Amino acid sequence: MEMTQYLDIFIDESKEHLQAINQQVLLLEKSPEELSIVNEIFRSAHTLKGMSATMGYEDLASLTHCMENVLDAIRNKKIPVTAAVLDVLFVSLDHLEAMVVEIAEGGNGKRDVSETVRDLEALENGDSPAPALTSKRSNTESMQSYDQYEKQIILQSKEQGFNALELSISLREDCILKAARVYMVFEVIEQIGEIIKTMPAVDMLEAEQFETSFNLSVLTKESAQDIKDRIFKVSEIEGVEVSEITTENLNAAAVEESIENQGVEQVVNNENKKEETQQNTSSAGSGKTIRVNIERLDQLMNLFEELVIDRGRLEEISKSLKSSDLNETVERMSRVSGDLQNIILTMRMVPVEQVFNRFPRMVRGLAKDLGKKVNLEIIGADTELDRTVIDEIGDPLVHLLRNSIDHGIENPSIRSNARKNETGTIYLRAFHSGNHVFIEIEDDGAGINKQKVLEKALENGIITKEMSENLTDKQCFELLFASGFSTADVISDISGRGVGLDVVKNKIESLGGSISVDSTAGFGTIFSIQLPLTLSIMSVMLVEIQQEKYAIPLSSIIETAIIKKEEILSAHNQKVIDFRGKVVPLVNMKEIFEVPETNETSQHVPVVVVRKGDKMAALVVDSFIGQQEIVLKSLGQYLTSVFAISGATILGDGQVALILDCNALIK
Repeated sequence: MEMTQYLDIFIDESKEHLQAINQQVLLLEKSPEELSIVNEIFRSAHTLKGMSATMGYEDLASLTHCMENVLDAIRNKKIPVTAAVLDVLFVSLDHLEAMVVEIAEGGNGKRDVSETVRDLEALENGDSPAPALTSKRSNTESMQSYDQYEKQIILQSKEQGFNALELSISLREDCILKAARVYMVFEVIEQIGEIIKTMPAVDMLEAEQFETSFNLSVLTKESAQDIKDRIFKVSEIEGVEVSEITTENLNAAAVEESIENQGVEQVVNNENKKEETQQNTSSAGSGKTIRVNIERLDQLMNLFEELVIDRGRLEEISKSLKSSDLNETVERMSRVSGDLQNIILTMRMVPVEQVFNRFPRMVRGLAKDLGKKVNLEIIGADTELDRTVIDEIGDPLVHLLRNSIDHGIENPSIRSNARKNETGTIYLRAFHSGNHVFIEIEDDGAGINKQKVLEKALENGIITKEMSENLTDKQCFELLFASGFSTADVISDISGRGVGLDVVKNKIESLGGSISVDSTAGFGTIFSIQLPLTLSIMSVMLVEIQQEKYAIPLSSIIETAIIKKEEILSAHNQKVIDFRGKVVPLVNMKEIFEVPETNETSQHVPVVVVRKGDKMAALVVDSFIGQQEIVLKSLGQYLTSVFAISGATILGDGQVALILDCNALIK
């Protein structure tokens, strides 16, 4: 019986169990006397062990079995929950996650975990694990195994005169931006060769889900010494060990190709039991579920987007023909397709906990490295966002959390002197509001020093002295998002507030969102992110500029108006209008997009007032067409730098309308 048909089920369920164990171990760290948490971890570990053994992944099953023994000793009160125990459990989890990722990428999940196994056995026997083993992975840890495809590449490369090498690279203990160092090492190696395998996997390296060392398999014509010399030029590299991948190594690491029928049937039984559980809980509000490949949902969405375009075309034809029967049919089709749209969009929605779940471990590790005490409170993790937004929002949130830990939360002694709890708290919240999702990162740290921000802004030439005298607190804090801005006295791996915040802002705005910051000195800082529920279908206001049609997202619009020409004023060489008591700059869209001017005789000017955070602008257009739901289409890789245009759409009459990026128009 083939096991491949059950592999996807195994990988999905393994990731779920590992995530559950991760969360429960973090809870155990906060409540070490709570044995019910240990029982939860034990149950997940036991299930994972059984599934792994069933599928023939012996290394995975063996390591989980050793974890199980330690957990059993804890719940039977033979050993206490100490920092050393938790550290070894976390290292074990890192190994297990790396194995599952390797299996998902087509490997066999084999990994040298002998040192971690010795640590677990020492804990089980009541002994202390060796400090070196719990603090970092071995520098000489070998990948040992390659799948058939990787073996073939290595053998063919050797025939062509390439050296096949395994590199074991260790970073300094005090290295904080580990992912950046890994990226720099990759850059160095890719100039002289090709990386064919990493351990942990690339996504885990990017997420910094490793201790201080990682391994690479490299094909190159350079010598081992040349590679070591190049890598040591990257700062914060502590050690580099190089070993040759020989033909004997490859043959010794043969991939197991069969498993017992009984084992596969056990996985099927596990899945059947899970479905039965889901059916039994349907009365409590959860219905039957099936796993669907995300690519199928993407295909479904693409097909529906075409249907939306055709729906718009039918509505145009219906209006022109003035047929009551056709009008009635089109109206019914619009209602049905609207319901279908809601269902499809809902299917693509996933809870933000998929992103949030990786942050507790990151916060724990960074706080430990910095000698701080930090508690992360996650609120609203069940809030749902479109998968395309979820995929992009992780990195900005990581950066904001790092800033809060490193420069928001004070050291325990400073907090104690300020009569604060020695443990700082960071709140990570998510909630819905209208057609948007808001994510807030709030800390109870030192807050932002306004005077220091102004001094640095003046020093860097971002503002003038005259401007600094009239800035409100809110406007002052917005300076943090200026490119390269920093309040750090010493530039370090994690620099002062502001370094990289311009990148965070650009990323969020590219998703159609916005970010703002507020702070109270001595009490903390809050970053607020606003994101659209979905990126593919949006409501817009269609406008006309000469013969060209443009779409402005309704989420950016405050109001549309028609003003008299005499109401247009000038201030600082900029045309402005008085909008409800506020001076709003006027942006002539014909000038922006270089549309030829015509002799206008009308004394009235149509404008669309748009906003970006607290800032506003009035866009001058020729006429309003009306509101419409449109499908966002990318301009493609050759038109990525077009100013103030985020995409295009096909209208009902077949014309193409460009979608305005209001964030780019407001400065």
